[in-house]
Amino acid sequence: MQGLQPALTLRSLILASIRDWFQHNGFTEIETPVRLPAPALELHIDAEPSGDAFLRTSPELHMKRLLAAGYDRIYQIGPCFRKGENGRLHNPEYTMLEWYRANADYRDIMKDVENLLTHISSCPYLSSSVVAAVSAASSLAPGETIPPTRRLLQTLPLPPWPRLTVEELFLKHADWNPVEHYDAERFERDLVSKVEPALPRDTPVFMVDYPAPAAALSRRKPGRETVAERFELYINGVEVANAFSELTDSVEQRLRFEACARERQAMKAPVYPLDEEFLAAIDLGMPSSGGIALGIDRLVMVLTGASSLDAVMAFREQG
Repeated sequence: MQGLQPALTLRSLILASIRDWFQHNGFTEIETPVRLPAPALELHIDAEPSGDAFLRTSPELHMKRLLAAGYDRIYQIGPCFRKGENGRLHNPEYTMLEWYRANADYRDIMKDVENLLTHISSCPYLSSSVVAAVSAASSLAPGETIPPTRRLLQTLPLPPWPRLTVEELFLKHADWNPVEHYDAERFERDLVSKVEPALPRDTPVFMVDYPAPAAALSRRKPGRETVAERFELYINGVEVANAFSELTDSVEQRLRFEACARERQAMKAPVYPLDEEFLAAIDLGMPSSGGIALGIDRLVMVLTGASSLDAVMAFREQG
């Protein structure tokens, strides 16, 4: 644990830099419940039970209720939980940064991401000695070296960063188009085995415009119903953030939740109740919005060149 001290110091400084950016850009930091009666229904995400409730997998639904109540720029940093997720890039408990903008969409959130990460990488708190110490402590394995382009936060190139569509990436690297002919199992398999390994490593990349069935809380692209306005941010080939132009139609959202519940039931996965308070709030009038969930643990990991969350988390669940 003592060897983690440089990484934990850097993590603390990154969090301070994140809050600094949001404060200077007119966002309000908020807190929402961690223990929920109704976690969001998503096909492959399982919530951790907590008595007669569940630990949140995301603060998303409560934050959208605040948007519907008139808040226009909000963010939150806090713990989230996903049952059974453990590995090099996963821990059942993790730290999430989420933020939302009213009267915005996923393109506005992309610009936020670029500005935020550029702010972090240029922050005077992050002295070169601290970053160098973290890089040295975060070696991938005994005898393995970290390429110079991956070692320091300062190596992030200036934005704008590439926007690559799911359609073009899959046609190029997997020889099929999941936007027009969606197959959930094949999509996930080829994403991991063919597309993600082919992503550039010398720059962050936005993978944009997902198949509509792969974006349960996102609105569809105007004029193209098979495409959802969703992006994921990749750094060094690792997915760090997931963002949407948010769905604001309560009728369609209910239908999507109900369809997900049927699919989870068929998979013999737990089926959670619908969050009726959330649906009622967006029915009253949630503005057009953009939002994003960014994993703090993974961000620190990729910015230090580490290969596993082990290098940047003081306490990891075993298993």
